[in-house]
Amino acid sequence: MGSMELSHPQFARPVAPLSTPGQGLRVALISGNYNYVKDGANQALNRLVAYLERKGVTVRVYSPTSDTPAFVHSGTLVSVPSIRMPGRGEYLVGLGLTPALKRDLREFAPDLVHLSAPDLLGHRAKKFAKSLGVPIVASVHTRFETYFRYYGIGWLTRVGENMLRSFYSDLAGIYAPSESMADLLRAQRMNEHVRIWSRGVDRNLYKPSRRDTDWRRAMGIADSEVVVGFVGRLVHEKGLDVVADTIAELERRGVKHRVVMVGEGPARDWLTEHIPGAILTGHLEGEALARAYASMDMLFNPSTTETFGNVTLEAMASGLPVVAAISTGSSSLVNDGVSGRLIAPGSIAGFADALAGYIADPLARVAAGGSGLAASSRYDWDEINGAMLEHYRSVLEPAPAALPVLLPRRAGAARVAPVPPVAAVRPPLAASGS
Repeated sequence: MGSMELSHPQFARPVAPLSTPGQGLRVALISGNYNYVKDGANQALNRLVAYLERKGVTVRVYSPTSDTPAFVHSGTLVSVPSIRMPGRGEYLVGLGLTPALKRDLREFAPDLVHLSAPDLLGHRAKKFAKSLGVPIVASVHTRFETYFRYYGIGWLTRVGENMLRSFYSDLAGIYAPSESMADLLRAQRMNEHVRIWSRGVDRNLYKPSRRDTDWRRAMGIADSEVVVGFVGRLVHEKGLDVVADTIAELERRGVKHRVVMVGEGPARDWLTEHIPGAILTGHLEGEALARAYASMDMLFNPSTTETFGNVTLEAMASGLPVVAAISTGSSSLVNDGVSGRLIAPGSIAGFADALAGYIADPLARVAAGGSGLAASSRYDWDEINGAMLEHYRSVLEPAPAALPVLLPRRAGAARVAPVPPVAAVRPPLAASGS
């Protein structure tokens, strides 16, 4: 873990930065977790890298690595020295760029550096990239400033926002996965150039036809029972306290239902104690995860830490109504009263009312699920990552400056006015094109 290793058979040869039409773009991606623990953020990054490489872009990823990665990664991965995160041993903290890594990055000669987290590695990589004079952008995957309240130090939220602003404000651009998250970043004055890099969904994988009555029965769920589902890491910042309190409220009201929770994490024992009737499936992925989604009757996502809400979109593609918090991510996905319900964060009564309504009304579930399914069709991965490549182009190929032109003299002085720039035709960034 502390040594520098390449999953690619050899180091990249030094290549000059992009300078002529048709020459390939070179991107260095700095990630705190590229493939050692599977999550929505690194799934998006791996899809982006795979897409970029198909388009002829050369990508080199720098990230902590594990001897037992969670999945096979896309692209060339360079291992960064790291240590285990205190209290959360499944995560690694990248310690920065060693002299050998700096030499490797310098020889790679990236045209653009993409940071994916404001962690120690991100800060040190940013500093080094600035010393090279390379444009730097960042994607925002997590609302880190919201984590403080889950660890009893909510008074540090403003300090956290200031630290994030210091990290993001002087970059060439930052990318939010949803319009609601972009609006928040603008309101927080994180950067003058906030753009959207959305997320897609695999509609060949997540679809209503994967509903499996036999699977439900194997889980001990009767055909007549209505399932409230939760999908995500079992950590408190996902709103598990709200899940437990809402389920308790449904039980207090006598609303019959079953709870299925898909995921793994350090709060599993806490959930077993606080929602004793819940079915905990553990970690699922691929077709097993898609089957679990489709076999639920609704998704409950009260998290306020999401920047997009991958589970919300996957549930919609599976034909489920979604009950979610009014927060970044889900607010851009769920049409309140049409494809689900958006409830004030932490409102136990509000969440219970929404879930109880769907539990009692199968026609409402079908209508909302159908609306969500239709809405999910807009989220195509290739279109989304193609837009990201265009964002990269805009950073590297800014609009030409206005040209001065002399106007008639007045009062003995020459007047200068700008001439609008002629629209430039952008050459392809890579010879392999399309």
